[in-house]
Amino acid sequence: MSEVTKELMELVWGTKSSPGLSDTIFCRWTQGFVFSESEGSALEQFEGGPCAVIAPVQCISFEEASVFLREVVLAGLLRQNAADEEDNGPQGPGVPHLTLQERELSAEVLKRRRFISHDEEEQKELLCHTLCDILESACDSSGSYCLVSWLRGRTPEEAARISGSPAQSSCQVEHSSALAVEELGFDRFHALIQKRSFRTVSELKDAVLDQYSMWGNKFGVLLFLYSVLLTKGIENIKNSIEDANEPLIDPVYGHGSQSLINLLLTGHAVSNVWDGDRECSGMQLLGIHEQAAVGFLTLMEALRYCKDMALVAPEAPSEQARRVFQTYDPEDNGFIADSLLEDVMKALDLVSDPEYISLMKNKLDPEGLGIILLGPFLQEFFPDQGSSGPESFTVYHYNGLKQSNYNEKVMYVEGTAVVMGFEDPMLQTDDTPIKRCLQTKWPCIELLWTTDRSPSLN
Repeated sequence: MSEVTKELMELVWGTKSSPGLSDTIFCRWTQGFVFSESEGSALEQFEGGPCAVIAPVQCISFEEASVFLREVVLAGLLRQNAADEEDNGPQGPGVPHLTLQERELSAEVLKRRRFISHDEEEQKELLCHTLCDILESACDSSGSYCLVSWLRGRTPEEAARISGSPAQSSCQVEHSSALAVEELGFDRFHALIQKRSFRTVSELKDAVLDQYSMWGNKFGVLLFLYSVLLTKGIENIKNSIEDANEPLIDPVYGHGSQSLINLLLTGHAVSNVWDGDRECSGMQLLGIHEQAAVGFLTLMEALRYCKDMALVAPEAPSEQARRVFQTYDPEDNGFIADSLLEDVMKALDLVSDPEYISLMKNKLDPEGLGIILLGPFLQEFFPDQGSSGPESFTVYHYNGLKQSNYNEKVMYVEGTAVVMGFEDPMLQTDDTPIKRCLQTKWPCIELLWTTDRSPSLN
């Protein structure tokens, strides 16, 4: 076993103090990237834990699939326009212009195709493009791309024979082809893998495509995770996370750390999710420095375990004002003492002269209760600056665990999100965890699902 592999094992799993428990957690992570039979672009997850890798891959694949289908639809519409011009004469110079009707048709085609078909070639292209995108984002400009594969091209079956132990079923699930049916064991698995390096993106893409069967079988998720970590560099990761002794996979529960999720989504293994770096008692706490292509919302923020999420769409002025106001309202009461109004206005770079503050106190608290409500405050200073997003949009919920889906079929659940400028108790649809999660971005959001029951976050 090489020294790099030992450092990698310690980074991911930590010091192996309880062999039995570690083997159990390790077994839960031994699965490949497998598409659902019921939903062409949805990845299945067989055990708890590897969602820290599967969910980011799934989210980024959404982006890949939507771009791919838009290009297909656009190409079809352009060909149709070109044919019409050939029959009816050119309508003007340059690329044919898409009418509103054609754009609506494009959107309808995208919706009906549900991102991607069940065609295996399309699934292969989608998955490999997604894996390459994540590896590219993790690679520094001066570094090289790494892929982790079986030593000398051996398959898990061959590795099992080499180990001298009989092949045994360690994780009994339906998709045995995607799980480690031949249990190599923690140490033996790490003794049978190797690192391959590539200097160019072109070489990387060819290698990822060539190893497509490996990503879908046995240890595909772990091999890809290790590829990302080595591409980023073990030392770079240790310098980014706050506690270098804390493993990326929890040794007790088997879930991935925030650093791991951030690495896959943004290419940076920082431990925090706020904008930029912050200083606390002389310590520099690293955060997110630029907007990611895929956002990140968490129920942990709704439960007040974290604040100021940065992996979301850029803030509108009113959203920034709401966030600043709430820093002076730590209990989320929806109001602050009028004595804090000056501090809030200074934090937002609003006029904060004593005479003006006094005037605003009288206007925002006409009854003299000594409190300033959030709603009137936003209406006074940001009347025409609502959320930067649309008033309504389509949402798709995904959960890779079969047992968390209706009829145990991994499928997207479609719904409509309505973002209101106010909160009306009469219009509240539900109080589910997924709604509370979305409310960290859109406080007055309501969800209308096409199914009889709300989807599960578990």
